[in-house]
Amino acid sequence: MESYLEKVKAWLEGLYDDETKARILDLQKNNIEELKEAFSEELEFGTGGLRGIMGVGPNRMNKYTVGAATQGLANFLKKRYDHSSIAVAISYDTRNNSQYFAFLAADILSANGIKVFLFDGPRPTPELSFAVRYFYCKAGIMITASHNPPEYNGYKVYGEDGGQVVPPDDQLIIQEVRNITSPTQISFESNKQLITTLDEKFDVFYLEAIKKVILQPEVIQQKQNLFIVYTPLHGTGFSLLPKALHSLGFTNIFVVPEQAEPNGNFPTVKYPNPEDPEAMKLALDYARAKKADIILATDPDADRLGVGVRDETGNYALLNGNQTASILAYYTLSTRQKLQQLPANAMMVKTIVTTELIREITQNFGIKLYDVLTGFKYIAEIIRKTEGKEVFLGGCEESYGYLGNDVVRDKDGLMTACMVAEVAAFCALQNKTLLDYLNEIYEKFGYYYEEQVSITKKGLQGKEEIQSIMEKLRFKAPETIASIEIVKIKDYLASEEINTKTKTVTPLSLPKSNVVQYFLEDGIKITVRPSGTEPKIKFYFEIQIKPYTPESKEIAQRKIEMLKKFFLEL
Repeated sequence: MESYLEKVKAWLEGLYDDETKARILDLQKNNIEELKEAFSEELEFGTGGLRGIMGVGPNRMNKYTVGAATQGLANFLKKRYDHSSIAVAISYDTRNNSQYFAFLAADILSANGIKVFLFDGPRPTPELSFAVRYFYCKAGIMITASHNPPEYNGYKVYGEDGGQVVPPDDQLIIQEVRNITSPTQISFESNKQLITTLDEKFDVFYLEAIKKVILQPEVIQQKQNLFIVYTPLHGTGFSLLPKALHSLGFTNIFVVPEQAEPNGNFPTVKYPNPEDPEAMKLALDYARAKKADIILATDPDADRLGVGVRDETGNYALLNGNQTASILAYYTLSTRQKLQQLPANAMMVKTIVTTELIREITQNFGIKLYDVLTGFKYIAEIIRKTEGKEVFLGGCEESYGYLGNDVVRDKDGLMTACMVAEVAAFCALQNKTLLDYLNEIYEKFGYYYEEQVSITKKGLQGKEEIQSIMEKLRFKAPETIASIEIVKIKDYLASEEINTKTKTVTPLSLPKSNVVQYFLEDGIKITVRPSGTEPKIKFYFEIQIKPYTPESKEIAQRKIEMLKKFFLEL
């Protein structure tokens, strides 16, 4: 494999623009480590597609890496489908350069004779998924880095089902991308006649579609004055979510003013991620001032939803993704059962790192539950494979992602917000809150407590350190952790499940992935995996305590602190 210096030379001597070459020369002179990072590797598709820091070089998001990705996608599509039938939908978020990359992709696809449906401004990721299906496109492109810091951008590719591409198509596409070794192989000259612009008229179709997830519209009408504070965190949900909630009948919707306007620099937050309590600070302050019932927050591409709830003391609690998913799963199934709308062939889907409480809930209602690898694309894959045979009623991942209706095939923060608002209205009619509702779920199924620890390890050295940790867990597994016995280990890279008591090994059915799970006594599940989209290694801790008592949370926290110490010392 050519060294990074050979790649630098190729870019300096190749047909790259003068601005790019000037930036490379500046890095050679002033920042050799950045130069090495930018040229030592190439961006690849992970759980969220192509994602990286913006800048020059094959390991950065720029005109040429996005160009190669788009030309590779075009070549893949032309090999797979009849040329005249190919159309691609393209959307983008509010990040710096997102519009530029989206328009660049549209130009390249049209230059290849492919019809393009291009949004005229920033739109949520789920609306892009909806557009792929609405226009019978063969693919979709979403320019976004989701909740990453401002220096990042990304390029998600969707298949004709509206879900992100999964194996083997993702690898086939990246192989086509790798075949692009020179800018001369990229068709940059646009054919404007093949580009159709989508404006706010199309938004109406999307908003009408996601409203179908509402189960009891009369509940909203009876509690339309529910007080909702919303923050789009400078992202794409700024106009659409208030419209969606108003169209359902809610009348008291207030957007956090400092975070209402789109801004790719995300000036009010360090990370534009509703999972980060710091990102929710302004929304919490605004909610306290307004005495709001609930807080809703979407990330820049509006596929994730954060939820805050006012308790009986007037303070606010932030729900995690597992808690929101459990509330929505239980409300969906219990309400459908009450309304006699629970199909016999209904099913739900969760990722392997999502709370096992979802399993308890689905078993209670006799509903099939699928477990999939981390990444909502695998949830979409199950929807596609079971379409026409089973009825999808919900899919969730712990990282604040939920989908309640298959008109979209990716997690949908707007749809989820509508669902949460309905449940909040349902609770308010009974003088309860979402917290009360959650506690009732715990009382029925037991207490579930989860924590996640993410450790950032940047650069090539960080990548090696992450790999070393995974090898220790895989090949030098302990018999106990914090004096609690391990009863089962799942190694998804080796595709095997090991019963540590009987020493028996059984194969796993899911695709191979660099994930290790430990199952301990006392209902403890620990999952370790490198992030597919960020330079991080992630540790997921879950503990069950039955029956639920006022002391359950304190007991769970103590146990998890002991467990965390072991893993953080690796």
